[in-house]
Amino acid sequence: MVLMVVGCMGNRQIARALACSPSTVAHQIARLGRHCLLLQAGELARIDRLHEIAIDGFETFEWSQYFPFHHNVAVEVASGYFLYHTDSPLRRKGRMTAEQKARRLELEARLGKAHPAAVEIGVRELLVGILSKQCSVTIRSDDHAAYPRAIASLSCDIMHRITSSKERRDERNPLWEVNLLDLVIRHSTAAHKRETIAWAKRRQASIEKLVIFQVWRNYLKRRREKGSLVTSAMLLGLAHRPWHVRDLLAGRLFCEKVRLSDRWRDYYRRRIRTTALVVNRTHELSYAF
Repeated sequence: MVLMVVGCMGNRQIARALACSPSTVAHQIARLGRHCLLLQAGELARIDRLHEIAIDGFETFEWSQYFPFHHNVAVEVASGYFLYHTDSPLRRKGRMTAEQKARRLELEARLGKAHPAAVEIGVRELLVGILSKQCSVTIRSDDHAAYPRAIASLSCDIMHRITSSKERRDERNPLWEVNLLDLVIRHSTAAHKRETIAWAKRRQASIEKLVIFQVWRNYLKRRREKGSLVTSAMLLGLAHRPWHVRDLLAGRLFCEKVRLSDRWRDYYRRRIRTTALVVNRTHELSYAF
């Protein structure tokens, strides 16, 4: 199922391929996402020194286009290793018809508005999650107004290098690695295609698929489709060979034995709510994880 999730298959497509129900697929993806989250958190703790990282906000939506949000992502520049991610709910923006504006006001009156500083909060938590052991680091980003405010609140010695979002996004762009990550996320995940009927119905489910993608991108997928079998984790010294799915699932991981940030603990416990839905089930089992 790992390769189906990152192979741009929606839940119903996976269900047809495996001859099971879509609810079974959703349940198993959630379990796999929790496993990958614990694995990635443990691997992140093994990284001693980061010199240069790039950050960006990958914009998508949950339930409908009236509920956009950012996956805030961070990449280690030299290796392309996908370090960490958080989420930030947004207010729908851009060109809208009068009916769409009225619908937005109706939803906001009933469900509330997204926090105006959500991106700043999400990026701050993103950086705290990866810089707790760092004394100094260089951060590359585009010219989003929230990034300098988030960086200014950190105690780490940071050099912030800004590249205009209007610059050509090729390999000469200083943000190439994080732009490439955004591109591969869209290429590999059905919910993030520009025109799709497989969009995420819940932000929590989108996060779980993203963390599955994260482990696959770091440990299973080689850096270049043509050439040597080198992964991002190998370049960062976290692996000595490309992983297979059996390596990913080699052992059971337990929440109590892995140090998680508050945000990632909320992800593990499925506490991210989709406000448009009445039912948002959390993961609070005592014995099964």
